[in-house]
Amino acid sequence: MLMSIPDLITEVSAHIRKISAVDAKAEMLENHGLLIDVREPAEHAAMPAYGAINIPRGLLEMKLIEIEKDETRPIYLHCATSARACLSAEQLKRVGYENVTVISCKAPDIQAAYQP
Repeated sequence: MLMSIPDLITEVSAHIRKISAVDAKAEMLENHGLLIDVREPAEHAAMPAYGAINIPRGLLEMKLIEIEKDETRPIYLHCATSARACLSAEQLKRVGYENVTVISCKAPDIQAAYQP
């Protein structure tokens, strides 16, 4: 039986840490975490969060290993609604990243929180 995307997101979300953009930014000031936008490049260009690296969800596992080899470094993922970020977090945990968090608010709130 096929699983609907909302059901999949609900299932995956149960095992992923989620926080607000304000809390993520505060944590990142202390732990020097990595902020990754998993949206498509056009979405990122239209509404970027200051300091975010854009790696689309479909390339994340392959590209992140080139950027970050420390599996313990805190990683904060965001997208437009947190759905893609949740799926991305699950994949990163599968490949061995230990400290992955999803920023669970919408893109405009994330952009506002990360203004310089």
